[in-house]
Amino acid sequence: MKMTEKLLPLAAMEKIIKKVGGADTRVSDNAKVALKAFLEEEAEELALRAWRLATHAGRKTVKEGDIKLAAKQ
Repeated sequence: MKMTEKLLPLAAMEKIIKKVGGADTRVSDNAKVALKAFLEEEAEELALRAWRLATHAGRKTVKEGDIKLAAKQ
């Protein structure tokens, strides 16, 4: 994945951090970028596991159950 791809917006990262810390929490740009990188990497790994489950089941469609099962692994 290219670093220039915008899968998750930085504004969403700030909202997640502020949801935990409260509206008055200040969030640095580096913190947003770090959270974004971590979540995108984890999401990519989860998606790969879910895709493998779907293809193992003989499907081309990744379903909700594949995601949930992959998350438990």
